[in-house]
Order: sequence, then structure tokens, then C-alpha cells
Amino acid sequence: MPRLGSARLTSPLLFPHQPLTLWIYNIFSSEPPGTGSLRYLFEDCALDTSRRELHRAGEVVAVAPQVFDLLHYLICNRERVVSKDDLIAAIWEGRAVSDAALTTRLNVARGAIGDSGEEQRLIKTLPRKGVRFVATVREAPVAAEAATQTHLPNPQGVIGDFADKPSIAILPFTNLSSDPEQEYFADGMVEDIITGLSRSRSLFVIARQSTFVYKGKPIDIKQVRHDLGVRYVLEGSIRRAGDRVRITGKLIEADAGVNLWADQFDGELEDIFRLQDQVTGRVIGAIAPQLERAEIERARRKPTESLRAYDYYLRALSCVYRFTRKEHDEGFGLARTAREIDSEFARAYALGANLLMYRKSFGWRKDADQERIDTRRLARRAIQLDRNDPLVLAEAGQALGYVVGELEEGASLVLQAVELDPNLAVARFWAGWAHLWLGNVEAGLEQFQLSLRLNPLDPRIYGPQTGVAFANFFAGRDLEAVSWARTALAQQPRFLGAWSILAASHAMAGRIDEAKTACAHLMELNPGLRVSTIKSRGPFRRAPGAERLMQALRIAGMPE
Repeated sequence: MPRLGSARLTSPLLFPHQPLTLWIYNIFSSEPPGTGSLRYLFEDCALDTSRRELHRAGEVVAVAPQVFDLLHYLICNRERVVSKDDLIAAIWEGRAVSDAALTTRLNVARGAIGDSGEEQRLIKTLPRKGVRFVATVREAPVAAEAATQTHLPNPQGVIGDFADKPSIAILPFTNLSSDPEQEYFADGMVEDIITGLSRSRSLFVIARQSTFVYKGKPIDIKQVRHDLGVRYVLEGSIRRAGDRVRITGKLIEADAGVNLWADQFDGELEDIFRLQDQVTGRVIGAIAPQLERAEIERARRKPTESLRAYDYYLRALSCVYRFTRKEHDEGFGLARTAREIDSEFARAYALGANLLMYRKSFGWRKDADQERIDTRRLARRAIQLDRNDPLVLAEAGQALGYVVGELEEGASLVLQAVELDPNLAVARFWAGWAHLWLGNVEAGLEQFQLSLRLNPLDPRIYGPQTGVAFANFFAGRDLEAVSWARTALAQQPRFLGAWSILAASHAMAGRIDEAKTACAHLMELNPGLRVSTIKSRGPFRRAPGAERLMQALRIAGMPE
């Protein structure tokens, strides 16, 4: 096979970090470049500029790079009021930014350090003037030897199985087809390659949702390495023309920017699964030839014999990542079409159950009793068809537990998914809920943290963030729960779970007015919610903290 051409050009302007950030700070900041790494200490927080980590109450807090830069800039300029123009010039390099986007970023930054837009104890907005960091800050230099060490970003402070594994991010493949509508096909191919690679217990594989934030943007490999904490990056392209398809791939060692392997794979559409296997196998071989291939072999099977069914499945999958009721309804119909074409396509059944689960999460249900029946039917059929696919087990298990209320079986299926594929972020996420449902609070918290580490840039990151909020609430850490719930709502303001735990946490912290305000928002999104309904049908009914949750919601004003 012919080799790929030279690496694509990258743009340092899209991701403003060193050395560009130092240049920006030299203009706008009171901290001169080259002064060394510092830890900024305030209240129970520490901002570590050498590791680019935010610590709070001794724990590492997950923050996106832009939020870290925003906090750093505000702290460095805490002696003055920073205008909107200053922030846009420093953090967004002068690109057009709406007031709403700026407010959202500020609220995320506030939530990360235990502040809020209502309190403004640490970050204060002065109307028509700007923003100022008003907390008392102490500066502590980082030891030179510590500052020169290489630290992979570990936003959630996750330890254990992933520490020494080769880590990889698979970037969105470029669609080279003449038809822009084929984007879903290219995206689906990447998702399947990620699934195949993640089967190896010897690899740490970043989830699809976090890598797809780079879709359609110039790529700076070292910035990807910094953002996601990975050693290797795979990028490529797909060209589909008629019944022919070409997949190209290039594996890069991120620190040095060295190309380790590049190749292209040509074949008929009927060979698409074989081509995926070839890409997956070549990447594994290039990263570490000594790795055992046994785990990867489980990925070497077709999810369906029908390419038409697979095509509809990929279209339905693309709808999952669009957070509107219309798109999710469209996805449900597409998944149904995939099942009609291939009645033994397990993932299409699991995806249908998953979409019904989202209906409940967002308050989009049309007929709760019927949808519970449909969820049970789809989930059980998916499991019957393929008990060895971790994605099927994770999606079916979460649906059975959350929608149907069959907690033990749902939890068992999700934990089996984790056992089969420890890199599957969605399995870790739902394993966290499974543990909470059954009362294992600290085990649930650990799974949410692992999910956040595997998928730090997920557009659905509000899910595990809400999970962390629930875990802290059940553990009696109410203010910590408030902070995580606010962080989740900054990402997705319509998420019912985050509003409910925000209301409950405020109530148990004695903040009754804030609790009632949050509960009012919750009831506006879903007027039919009742304490009795949550108690009788909610998945938390067997958790030790369930009564505490019910009492908190009563205090917040939810009808009985």
C-alpha cells in the first residue's frame, strides 16, 4: 500500500497555549513571562500553573483548558477590573464571542471554584465595567524539579489501572467524499475504530465525544496531547464513492510529533468491517507489537450483515449527539428502520432503548407506561442477540435500571460491560449510576471520575458531572454537590437530574430560597414530577440516601 503524504499543517492560533499564551499575558497580565511556575492559593483551592490543574478541597477538579486559562488570567489581574474586551483578547484572541458564551464560561469557572453567579464571592461582575477576581490569593512557587517533570493532564485525579497504559485519541476522520451528507458515515467509522481499539486492556482510549470537539478544525497535535493527556494520536480520512471506500490513517507520537505509521486501505463497501479491523490491528501493532491481541479479537466480528441496516444505525447514532427532542425522535425512527432491515442487529435495539432513556432524562416522554414496556422489550432483545458486546450491555443495562427500574439486572449488565471493555466511558458512567442505585456511593463516585477521565471533552459531560453531584449528596457533602450540579447545568441547562440534585443539595445545606428557585426551574421543565413518583419508580428508591433525597425535594417545594 502507498504511504500517506506529509502531515497536515497545524495552526497554533486555534488553541492559545504556550508560547502564545505567554505573549498574551505579557500584554494584558501583571505576571511577566518567564517568572516560573506558581501555585495560586485561595480559599480551599489551588491553581497549579505547572501541571495546569485546579485543586479544590484536596481534589483535582475537572476544568476545560479554556476555563483554566480564564481563571489564570483573572487571578493574575486580580488588582484591577478586567473588561469584556480584555477577556476576549486574552482568552479568545479577539474572535467574536457573544455575551451569553462569555457568561457561560464565567459561570463554569465560578462553579469549578465553589462560587456562583448569585453569590459572586470569588469572581465579581461589575455591571457595564467588567469582572474582577476578589478572593484573597497567596502565591507559592512550584519547586523547580516538580515544574520540569512531564505531567499528563489528569483532570479527575484518576489513579489505578490507566496510569501506565499507552494512551491514544482517535480524531475525527476527514470526509473526502463529494457528498457532504456522508459526514455521518465518516463519524461512524471512527466510532467503530475507537470501539475496536478500546477492547484492548493494554490501551487507554479516549472516548469519541471528547475527540470530536476537534471536528472541522485545524489540528495541533501537541495541543490535543495537552488537552486529552494522550501519548498517541490517530488521524485519517474516508472517501466513499459508489460501492468503493478508502480509509487512510496516520499514527503520531504526540510529544515529539513523529509519524509512527501511515497507510491506506481500499475495498468494496461489503469489506468495510474487514477494513476497520485492518486499521485497528495496524495501530495496535505500531504502538506496541508486544501487546496481546486476544482482547482485540473480540472486535473482529460484524455488528450486522446488512450494510443498509448499518447505514441507518450510523444515521441514528449521529442524532444522539444533537440535544433536541426532534433530533432524538428522528434517531429513534432511524434505529427502528435499522432493526426492520436486520432483525438481529443487537446495537440497533440497544440504541433504541438508549434513546428512550434520554426521553425520560429530558422530560420528553409521551406515554411513560408504554415507553417503559418498549424499553424493556428493546433492551432484552439486544441482550438476547449479543451478550458479548460491551456497548450493547451498557446501553441495555442503563435502560433497564433507569427507565424500567430493574436495578439489579441493569447494574449487573453494566458491570459486565466494564469487565469486557474497561475503556468504554459510557459503561463507566452507567456503572457509577448502578453503584449509586444500589447504595455503593464511593464506588459510584470512582466510576464517574473514570468516565470523566476517559471522556473529558464530552458534550454530554453534564451526565457524569451530575453523577458526581448525586454521589456527594448521598455522602452528605452538600456544598460539593451544589458545585458539581451548577457545573453540569452550565453545560446543559435543561438536564432534569442536575436541577433536581441542585434543589436537594441547597435544601439540605439550609439554603431554602436557592432550593425553591432550583425546584421551580425543575418543575417548569417537567411539571408532572412528584416526590411520590420519584420514590415509587425512581432508581434511587433502594439507595440508603433515598429518604434524604425525598425529604430534601419536599423542602425545596416539590409536590408530594
